[in-house]
Amino acid sequence: MVAIGVHSPLVTFAVGLILVVLLIAVLDLPAFVGLAIAAFGVGIVNAVFVDGISLADAATDTAAAFGGDMEGIGIPILMAAIIGKSMLESGAAQRVVRSFLSVLGDDNADVALWASSSILAIPVFFDSVFYLLAPLARSMRARIGKNYTLYIVVVGAGAATAHVFVPPTPGPLAVASEVGASIGMTMAIGVAVALPTAMVSGLVYGRWLNDRLDIPLRETMGTSTDELERRANRELESLPGLLEAVLPIVLAVVLVAAATIVEGLLSPPATIADIVAFLGDKNVALTIAAVVAAFTYLRWADLDRSTWEDELTEALKSGGNIAAITAMGGAFGAMLAASGIGGYIAAGLSDLGIGLLVTAWLIAAVVRIAQGSATAAMLTAAGIMAPLVGQLSVHPAYLVMVIGAGGNIFSWYNDSGFWLVKEIGGLTGAETLKTWTVLTTIIAVSGLLSVLALSTVVPFA
Repeated sequence: MVAIGVHSPLVTFAVGLILVVLLIAVLDLPAFVGLAIAAFGVGIVNAVFVDGISLADAATDTAAAFGGDMEGIGIPILMAAIIGKSMLESGAAQRVVRSFLSVLGDDNADVALWASSSILAIPVFFDSVFYLLAPLARSMRARIGKNYTLYIVVVGAGAATAHVFVPPTPGPLAVASEVGASIGMTMAIGVAVALPTAMVSGLVYGRWLNDRLDIPLRETMGTSTDELERRANRELESLPGLLEAVLPIVLAVVLVAAATIVEGLLSPPATIADIVAFLGDKNVALTIAAVVAAFTYLRWADLDRSTWEDELTEALKSGGNIAAITAMGGAFGAMLAASGIGGYIAAGLSDLGIGLLVTAWLIAAVVRIAQGSATAAMLTAAGIMAPLVGQLSVHPAYLVMVIGAGGNIFSWYNDSGFWLVKEIGGLTGAETLKTWTVLTTIIAVSGLLSVLALSTVVPFA
């Protein structure tokens, strides 16, 4: 079809926004169906307005984007479903929760989850951290009987903050390379920015929201609320030991972290690097963790092998639904990106007469809101700002920080991470907006303010 119009990316974005809100929020269609229709609708608009995209491409590009996202998250989510089911049903999650509480007490359970997610997310992808800690948040709620809103917020805040600020997490690592910032200084400044940002978005906002929003436990990942509460009251002697309980999490984190460190910071012999890269691939690492968790479930649950297999199959069915919704959310974002909305917005903002740090933040933020992907927003902003690094009056690591902050803002329907948090956490759409969407925005704003304050005091120029 012939492309028309000079503001087509904005038209595409408006159509996508209207469709997804109408289909999912107003008509209450199943999330996967609503996202699929919205993605196809955006593809049709692209065919009208964008050169080189045909009407047939509206269908095939959506399917390809869905397949690409499923390639990235399909196996991890399915294995996470087994890990979550197994840890909850075996009592492993309860053992970890009770160990936290015995050290910190009920009043500081949120601090334990916040610290765990913040630390784990430095070497591990955000989604992997959320897969692993969501069962602990659910078990913590079942044990204490309240504060699920708080637990979801602190897990999400800790993981999301480290994910955009602290190398060797891939996003800031790639941006640091693009703008020529040293990894060591980026890591140091990243920690300095991430700590106050995670506290504000997680502990401060989480506690404030928890007093105003009570999110109940719901059935998700193949485990019902009744089952959770029953296991929360089991005798300590009937639970796995702490080492066995945390082994799936430790294995996944160690394997993925080893691969990240070897790839980004070390140069071992090729054979060793190849083996570590294989074992540390999140698909393989989570599969190994799932096998370990499943056999702990078999050992500690009063089930015959046939029933155990049926229970794991039910978990996979639940995980498959979550994977499909998450991948289609990513496909919807990809179709928006195909309109050229990222480059259109970035070009419009790059000539603003404001400071370079704020300009970079704005570019990353607006691209993120428009097309959904934090990584794409960060790399878009990095590519535009890289030639301007010589004009900075502060260390380029601060540029990495503001780009990461902006790229994290306002995760909503076009972001696969939104759907991951919603489905794995057992939240409604409105609850996800009030928790996840708001906390990502708080991370973006408080991260920018932290950078501006820190770079003024210690510019390291």
